[in-house]
Amino acid sequence: MSDTLNYRQVIARAIADEMRDDPDVFMIGEDIGAAGGAFKTSAGLFEEFGPRRVRDTPISEQAIVGAALGAAIMGLRPIAEIMFADFAGVCYDQIVNQVAKHRYMTGGQVTVPLTIRMANGAGTGFAAQHSQAGENWFLNVPGLKVVVPGTVEDLYGLLRGSIRDNDPVLFFEHKGLFSLKGEVPTGDDAVLPLGVAAVVREGSDVTIVATQQMRHRAVEAADALAAAGIEAEVIDPRTLIPFDDDAVARSLAKTSRLLVVQESPRDGSWGASLVSRMTTEHFTLLDAPPSLLSSPDTPVPYASILEEAWLPSVDAIVAKAKELVAF
Repeated sequence: MSDTLNYRQVIARAIADEMRDDPDVFMIGEDIGAAGGAFKTSAGLFEEFGPRRVRDTPISEQAIVGAALGAAIMGLRPIAEIMFADFAGVCYDQIVNQVAKHRYMTGGQVTVPLTIRMANGAGTGFAAQHSQAGENWFLNVPGLKVVVPGTVEDLYGLLRGSIRDNDPVLFFEHKGLFSLKGEVPTGDDAVLPLGVAAVVREGSDVTIVATQQMRHRAVEAADALAAAGIEAEVIDPRTLIPFDDDAVARSLAKTSRLLVVQESPRDGSWGASLVSRMTTEHFTLLDAPPSLLSSPDTPVPYASILEEAWLPSVDAIVAKAKELVAF
């Protein structure tokens, strides 16, 4: 059995299903209660579960994450909402020096089953301080898991899987996908494990790896490439930590060519790390230099025409894939 829901509705559905299953799960964040969340991603939860389990807070990311950490180490399973991923900079110390390290520094005496949800991504006109791919900020922080769902089905399964995880998870929800619809199954069978990539489209000529908004552009580009006689395999990692390197390596064994597409600058990014790992660990699979198609090294522009130019386009993906195949 499944329902047709959009991306933002699925967030509330997944949280509600986990809260019904486990009385230790609760939400904490700004305007998540009667207001239903800044993006209406918690609509209906306050009415069903009440103010004890859907807890509004002052405008303080430090307080939200700090309180959630305390609750997690005492045995609860908090879901903390940071309205925009960009605001993770305000509570960066709590996340990287407390949340990420607490289990390690206690020798495993406590677990930290904390899920921190954040809205990320460009393309919706929120300007430089509210449009960043904040997931890249945490790649060098051991102790965190990083999840980036690109479809409503993955969003539902991965969010429930994250809430059940005994380690802290940073869960990024792309603002540009909020209106995306899909068929969402119900029940425990729909829960997805972290660290398993999805082969979105099979192909034999070039491997394209992309997440979230870029995943959908990669599929569109693959369709255009097919019309030109080039079969692209599209892989969505779904989680950046842990990353399913084996899925990419299996694809390269068929295609021998790698194109990574991301909506962020190149340096310090998940795409640059993937290219590095594939080059050093699977060099013999490659018949062409791996390519990383990324955004310019600038803040996200506010003007819509500039913002769209900042993002890798379908045409740019097609052109880069053709270059690799012709190499």
